Amino acid sequence: MLEIKGFSKNYGNFKAVDDLNLTVNNGEIYGFIGHNGAGKSTTIKAVVGAMDFSEGEILIDGASVKNDPLYTKRITAYVPDNPDIYDHLSGIQYLNFICDIFRVSKADRNERIAKYADVFEIRSNLGDLISSYSHGMKQKLVLISALVHNPKFMVLDEPFVGLDPVASHKLKEIMREKCNEGGAIFFSTHVLEVAEKLCDRIGIIKRGRLVKEGTVQEIVGDKSLETLFLEIEENA
Repeated sequence: MLEIKGFSKNYGNFKAVDDLNLTVNNGEIYGFIGHNGAGKSTTIKAVVGAMDFSEGEILIDGASVKNDPLYTKRITAYVPDNPDIYDHLSGIQYLNFICDIFRVSKADRNERIAKYADVFEIRSNLGDLISSYSHGMKQKLVLISALVHNPKFMVLDEPFVGLDPVASHKLKEIMREKCNEGGAIFFSTHVLEVAEKLCDRIGIIKRGRLVKEGTVQEIVGDKSLETLFLEIEENA
């Protein structure tokens, strides 16, 4: 689903990402792990087409994010770590706006909005202005907006931040369900216990380079992911 080939990105003389190569397969949840400033956000923004780059190639479902951006964006859902949404709209107005962008039919949008609003328990709040929402409610709304167009590929940057335990559990179930249907998920989190339990494969990035990659069992062995990550961070 996702192929990153020789991707590099510089900010002046600083190399944020250095010759990154990784693949996310259909049916797979891939955890992208690293400390702040390791290159995660730069990579994610390049994958979703929010950042230009000149070195390397990024393909989604076989299509180039540079040469075929409309297709790659159409099949991708992106939830950033700090979503900006329109506070002057109501929840339902915002969801319909997203559905209009992705040309979701009236029947499909009504069904999906109702389904996910019930899952995340905010159906009764959809008529309220987003400005009145708590942080957790805004996060739920953004997640629903990412799901309403039935994406093949989901890119989630810290998706569990602000969610209560029930909503977090429901999101994990949805992520696995999407992958069981043949989709794929590329997500970043600082909650290493979640990554260890949820991911099919994990990549650890440090100073812009991929330093570990594989299944949880392959890279962790008899340690925990947290222990392995701390060992990597402590080593120069």
